Amino acid sequence: MNRLRIQYKEFVSVLKSELQFIIKDPGVLLILVGAILIYSTLYSLAYKNEVLRDVPIAVVDESHTPASRDLIRALDASSNIHIAYTPSSLNEAKDMFLSRQVNGVIVIPKDYERKIMRMEKAAVSVYADASYFLMYRQVFSDAISAIDDISTSIEWNRFVAKGQSAEKAKVISNPVQIKSVSLFNPYGGYGSFVMPAIIILIIQQTLLIGIGMIGGTWREQDLYKKLKPEGEKYLSILPVVFGKTVAYILLNILTLSYIFGIHYKIFGFPANGEISDIIQLMLPYLLSSIFLGIALSTLFRYRENSILFLLFTSIPFLMLSGVSLPAEAMPQWLYLGAKIIPSSSAIDAFIRIQSMGASLTEVLMAYRILWALTIVYFIFAYLGIRRRIRRA
Repeated sequence: MNRLRIQYKEFVSVLKSELQFIIKDPGVLLILVGAILIYSTLYSLAYKNEVLRDVPIAVVDESHTPASRDLIRALDASSNIHIAYTPSSLNEAKDMFLSRQVNGVIVIPKDYERKIMRMEKAAVSVYADASYFLMYRQVFSDAISAIDDISTSIEWNRFVAKGQSAEKAKVISNPVQIKSVSLFNPYGGYGSFVMPAIIILIIQQTLLIGIGMIGGTWREQDLYKKLKPEGEKYLSILPVVFGKTVAYILLNILTLSYIFGIHYKIFGFPANGEISDIIQLMLPYLLSSIFLGIALSTLFRYRENSILFLLFTSIPFLMLSGVSLPAEAMPQWLYLGAKIIPSSSAIDAFIRIQSMGASLTEVLMAYRILWALTIVYFIFAYLGIRRRIRRA
């Protein structure tokens, strides 16, 4: 009992010391609290519009006929593209495209109306900027949709002219209708797609950097030795690990309460998951990230080392999670190897639960991986702290 009492005092001492360092250190407080709030807000504001609207395009009308003008009106009626220029030649439109005045060019050929009247196929050329996929998607999909509507209208007029009723002509001219339903992202917005992944990654990165900064401070000030209780020859290891861990858990309870309770509602991101499932998922994710941070922090001699070492890992970690590039497009060994990073499994599981409404049992594999990482990184954290204490 006496030994347990001593270890409890060590635990409380480490917990208080860690919280004091977080609160009194502006740099650490900015990373652990400010960065989560600032980055999540800035990214959300940047993606607030969700969908690109009125993307400027140029239309080269070489036909100059009533049929070509009908097509131009159909293109300009789209909510996502806007006919900003009508140059007289393709070369002029090309110069506008290369100077970024427009993000797409549509060319209506000279024989457009003549071929339609002859019941022949008329080719309309669509040039879209594939170097910017969001622009490319809007220009290409809206142009194809407008052209398809015009084609259906032309077929309808032909069947009516042949004596078919309006209703029957409508069915014949468009026998197969497409009904598109965007699941889990009603507006097809980029923000609703990418922000859940970014938020989860920010949580991990701020923990790793913040814990690393404090770990460097502990080494600089030789705090491991100062935490040893009076009259005791050794400083126990488990109280140090658990004291640090609880401090960061308490801090993240506050930040995550804001993220999932207020931030999600302000920006209207999909929230279809049960809060109990999210809490159960976040527990091993936070623990594995914290233990990984503690293990890495024992390697840093100075507090600045964690920033230099970890700051540039954010983009690779996001890419390896399978968000920016599907897992099927990555080498299998690289995708599986990335599972040693907590965010890789957590991002996939969180999107399925929070955005798609899945239950915890449906992401059980990712959940088990996070608990496995928690155990592995706890061992590394334990060994790292023991090494620091022995050297102290």
